[in-house]
Amino acid sequence: MPTPENPEATSGLPASASSSAASADASSAPAAAEPPSAPKPGDSYVQSFARGLEVICSFSASAPQQTLSEVAAQTGLTRAGARRILLTLQTLGYVETDGKLFRLSPRILDLGFAYLSSLPMWNLAEPVMEDLVEQVRESSSAAVLDGLDIVYVLRVPTHKIMRTNLGVGSRLPAPWTSMGRVLLAGLSDDELQARLSTLELHPFTAHTAADLPTLLERIRQARTQGWCLVNQELEEGLISIAAPLTNRAGQTVAALNISGQANRTSAELMQQTLLPPLLRAAQTISRMMGAARR
Repeated sequence: MPTPENPEATSGLPASASSSAASADASSAPAAAEPPSAPKPGDSYVQSFARGLEVICSFSASAPQQTLSEVAAQTGLTRAGARRILLTLQTLGYVETDGKLFRLSPRILDLGFAYLSSLPMWNLAEPVMEDLVEQVRESSSAAVLDGLDIVYVLRVPTHKIMRTNLGVGSRLPAPWTSMGRVLLAGLSDDELQARLSTLELHPFTAHTAADLPTLLERIRQARTQGWCLVNQELEEGLISIAAPLTNRAGQTVAALNISGQANRTSAELMQQTLLPPLLRAAQTISRMMGAARR
């Protein structure tokens, strides 16, 4: 699983309304309504199910095994509540325990593969990506957008000793990856601004676009040119180039990339030699996706 994961928080952009108008309304109305608060669970919200998902998500590469107390602390549940959920997940086969430590079982993969198997386009994409990797001798991946993260849904590694430790299900911050910028470029300006308003901007490397204007400029450049190259912005030494995968309506639904090591593949060389076969592969997959849905 990947190391750099989810650097998402607040950018400090103004989002609150003025309080003076609210106080004026309150003085003139005898029973002014309270301002809207965070959504509360209703009849259509199954809180116990949501808490079960929180327990599952509390396990990670940094916390592969946890005690009952650790799960409760991670999720904000009581020990009794966490225990009931863990034992339910154990009964269903999604959690294992040695009596003290709990860990996810391999059966948890069924939940992720249910998503992949519901989208036959990845079966179509894999042989195209295998041909691409054979041609360029670099790894290729496909990803989708989830909030401000990209999630890897398909990866074809190259046969080299040094490989990036990424696989299906890996998550990386979208604004500083080539696939992420391609996917963000597919959003409307309003949706793009809304998502980036929750982003914490900070440098991962000396090359990171760590201010909002620069980030927006690079995302819009990706939208204009139809591809994106990111050079060592997320991690020193890693370089990648990506193109969009589109549906029949021309909407970006996923992204395809080629990744490599900056010490052997410069940005100029990647653009000159790897971009043309990448674009051809992306167009082939996009056509196949459109044909498969007719």
